[in-house]
Amino acid sequence: MKMKLKKSVLFFLLVTVLAPIVLYTDTLGVVHFTSSSSRSEFVEDVSAFTFAGEVRPLNVLPQESSTTLKEPLGIVYSDNSVESGSNFSDASSGENTRITRQLTEESAEDRTTNSSTLSKKSLDENPIRQVIDIEHEVDVGTGKEKSNEAKLSDVGSGSGQNDVKEETRSQHSESKSENASERKGRKRLRRSPQISGKDTSIEQVKAITEKQNERTILADARVRQLKDQLIEAKIYLSLSATRNNAHFIRELRLRMKEVHRALGDATKDSELPRNAYDKLKAMEQTLLKGKQIQDDCAAVVKKLRAMLHSSEEQLQVHKKQTLFLTHLTAKTVPKGLHCLPLRLTTEYFLLNSSQQHFLNKEKLDDPKLYHYALFSDNVFAAAVVVNSTITHAKDPSKHVFHVVTDRLNYAAMKMWFLANPPGKATIQVQNVEEFTWLNSSYSPVLKQLGSPSMIDYYFKSRRAESDPNLKFRNPKYLSIMNHLRFYLPEIFPKLDKVLFLDDDIVVQKDLTGLWSLDLKGKVIGVVETCGESFHRFDRYLNFSNPLISKNFDPRACGWAYGMNIFDLDEWRKQNITDVYHKWQNLNQDRLLWKLGTLPPGLITFWNRTYALDKSWHVLGLGYNPNVPQKDIERAAVIHYNGNLKPWLEIAIPKFRNYWARFVDYDHQYLRECNITP
Repeated sequence: MKMKLKKSVLFFLLVTVLAPIVLYTDTLGVVHFTSSSSRSEFVEDVSAFTFAGEVRPLNVLPQESSTTLKEPLGIVYSDNSVESGSNFSDASSGENTRITRQLTEESAEDRTTNSSTLSKKSLDENPIRQVIDIEHEVDVGTGKEKSNEAKLSDVGSGSGQNDVKEETRSQHSESKSENASERKGRKRLRRSPQISGKDTSIEQVKAITEKQNERTILADARVRQLKDQLIEAKIYLSLSATRNNAHFIRELRLRMKEVHRALGDATKDSELPRNAYDKLKAMEQTLLKGKQIQDDCAAVVKKLRAMLHSSEEQLQVHKKQTLFLTHLTAKTVPKGLHCLPLRLTTEYFLLNSSQQHFLNKEKLDDPKLYHYALFSDNVFAAAVVVNSTITHAKDPSKHVFHVVTDRLNYAAMKMWFLANPPGKATIQVQNVEEFTWLNSSYSPVLKQLGSPSMIDYYFKSRRAESDPNLKFRNPKYLSIMNHLRFYLPEIFPKLDKVLFLDDDIVVQKDLTGLWSLDLKGKVIGVVETCGESFHRFDRYLNFSNPLISKNFDPRACGWAYGMNIFDLDEWRKQNITDVYHKWQNLNQDRLLWKLGTLPPGLITFWNRTYALDKSWHVLGLGYNPNVPQKDIERAAVIHYNGNLKPWLEIAIPKFRNYWARFVDYDHQYLRECNITP
């Protein structure tokens, strides 16, 4: 009896001990998401969980439909998250440890993850804690990454249990049944938990650029294919095997007409008509017939080579014609610029003699003032030079402009500046015909310009294609106006310094600092242009002639006219004019250099130049569209040297405004002559 009572007590004690354990274990099983068959499976909706048979929302998470969730960037665990609880098997713990060290690399479109900040619960509640998500946000400004860890708590009870940590990831709808072999084909997982936001953005930009390039390449693919078909058709027209097939030739010519009509002037596929694709396919069928008739590749290659050679010859002819037409356009006076001097001349001769004179004549010979020499027959261009200089002058009343022009434009030039006086500045307009001392007996260049050989050189009819020296046949070289720069001491006998300006420049800063420069015994201040190989002496002078090769260095730096400060006192001391005459006499047959003023300038002022800072004078706006913007902005003077002058329609558009802003297109004379921007 005692034994039975003892067994009953032991049984009830055993039930009392084991019952709570069994009930608590069953509760743990219910807590886990019932949709998963194992702890390694993914959860489709983490916004709710099942507890005691009821589906309850996670209020600490933003409610979001599981269909809108995308596969996360990766799951990152803290070091403690790899520790398994006592209720998990060794296999499950090993799987968690492996996953915690991996970070998946996905495409740019799938690199967004859901971030949530979950409220913390008291440790006394002993919750089952589960890591939901970790997101890395890249701070572009600092290059740092911020990691936000979302935690879920407040499930279960008891004080002696360890925290259970378990992974959950949102799963893409198409990857539910992904097996082990498919996962091996995916990109290798990174070991580092950090991703550089900068690298990610660069990859995105590269991807977008590649897509755009592909679209650009494909944009005119059909147009190019049609053009290629026309070339192939021309080959078949000329081959003997296909030419003897009358039916094929008729069909081919018909297809060529159709393709020509469909292609038209289109340069993009979007410009092609709707039936272009049908014409392309029809031509393909016809060309296939041609291939069947003519299967000799050697004959096709030979014909293609002949066509290439012919195209190259035509290209050279067109280049020469383009060069000739460009020079012709540059030297032809536009109708508006022809009208303007005629209109001004008429107005000038309507003035009284007392109205035809400028003021402040006493300043013309004052060496203490700032004197400019401007030699031009272009009223429009000269007006811009004077206007831009005065605009940037600190004290315009101390500036004196000496404009020298020819007899044809003398009245027009005077009338313009009488009607538009340059503010407080002083201006003088002279006629080169009034320089009686400048004659053929004194100046060798005048004698040469009047010689029969020179006239024949310029005016004898020649084809542009056979003229290798087209550049040097510019009519401006016949004008003494271009050579007046070598006679500055004679023109200004009472001046010490003078600043020479071409009529195709624009002044952007005050230039008075040039008069205070110490030229260190040199005659002329220049901006050197030896940054490029063709701006050296061997480009302008004939070094095959002993007179040149013995006296000059072929690699010496060249320089440019356009904005040059001259020390006339040093000029007179070194007798520069006689040096110029000497070399002009030696070049009667044009064997030392071609025509122009720069080659004799390089020779005359050899070892007599003072190098100015390049910011004083920036060149190339009349031929080089690649002049740096920063160089133009900081330049004191910009020079439109070349054929693309700013007053012509062929001017480089992006440089034209620097010149046009000093022109008042609302002026009466300009409107009457239809001169517009």
